[in-house]
Amino acid sequence: MASQLDRLNQRIASCRLCDRLLAHCRLAAQHKRAAYRHETYHGGPIGNFGDPQARLLIVGLAPGAHGANRTGRMFTGDRSGQLLYRVLHEAGFANQAESMSRQDGLVLQGAMISGAVHCAPPANKPTAAEIAHCRPYLDQTFQMLEQLQVVTVLGRLACTEVLRYYRRRGWIDKLAACPFAHGAVHEVADAPLLVCSYHPSQQNTFT
Repeated sequence: MASQLDRLNQRIASCRLCDRLLAHCRLAAQHKRAAYRHETYHGGPIGNFGDPQARLLIVGLAPGAHGANRTGRMFTGDRSGQLLYRVLHEAGFANQAESMSRQDGLVLQGAMISGAVHCAPPANKPTAAEIAHCRPYLDQTFQMLEQLQVVTVLGRLACTEVLRYYRRRGWIDKLAACPFAHGAVHEVADAPLLVCSYHPSQQNTFT
């Protein structure tokens, strides 16, 4: 299973389908925030992070330009990740509450984190074509997780992409069967339990 995750992450890392997103990732790496001026940015697609035997899959929108795009790991290096990993630690899915870099020793147990899009988009708004290019990676993520029981979606866009996968699998007939709302829980026959949440961004958590 670990080799499956490695192979999928290698495919994600080598993806060159979205010129606009790749250019934005590189631009962010060149024009660093002052706080990170001495750091070397990852500056490219970000793979999945977590346990190949995961019972819980968390799907976010996309890497942050100065968060995951800098550190090379999902939800690492920004305020969204500070909240997410603290909660995962409290729930027993993470061995520590902080996620600062790929070398910080963080390990997820029973959980995996992915994204609807694997490159940082300008203004956090990927286009429909860019989302479609990443769709096969989400499919492969689901297919790899044989122990999966629960999917938590962070935000409406992530929810829509997961529901599109559910529809492709024949688990639902239409997306409206599982409307997005913060705290909504949808039980779908033969599918992992779907739990909806707002994205843990500053825009949401500071209001």
